Amino acid sequence: MSKRLFDLIASLVALIVLAPLLFGIAAAIKLDSRGTVFFRQERVGLHGRVFRIHKFRTMVADAEHAGLQLTPRDDPRITRVGAFLRRHKLDELAQLIDVVRGDMSIVGPRPEVPRYVALYPTEVRRVVLSVRPGITDVASVAYRDEGAQLASGTDPEQLYVNVILPQKLNLCVEYVRNRSLAGDLVIVMRTLAALLRA
Repeated sequence: MSKRLFDLIASLVALIVLAPLLFGIAAAIKLDSRGTVFFRQERVGLHGRVFRIHKFRTMVADAEHAGLQLTPRDDPRITRVGAFLRRHKLDELAQLIDVVRGDMSIVGPRPEVPRYVALYPTEVRRVVLSVRPGITDVASVAYRDEGAQLASGTDPEQLYVNVILPQKLNLCVEYVRNRSLAGDLVIVMRTLAALLRA
């Protein structure tokens, strides 16, 4: 089975099975704060093509214009429902839409905003952007509590750019060079295990 076929079947099945949960999340967001259900943001995908990612909104309306593109755990822009969604990674479920559309994969390097992709070393950029970005990957599991790490520094952006991003990119390059469908299934299982532990 090809990776794209696997992605398409898995995402469609997940959207159907999780429909009650997804509608529940949407209702909670609307009841909790003003604004849209989805947060959409430009990310860099396959071969450098920019697309607009879907996430369930976890912050106040227009939050992107009132702070960093990074989100420390204690960020005051995060809503009450948003804090719960972020803690359990439920905001990422909206990206199943992006998998169906072909912009993303179930497993692959997490897509970054253009601002940070511009900082990638040339060879790293070539490798990481040679595959579709994913909802989860090895770096996502390793840095599951990235918000807490960002909150621990005096300058979250410098901490991200100088420490966290290079380490994540090393994991992404290793994934791309050794990827397989069996390996993807292992990453999915590790992601689910991490979510259940939370």
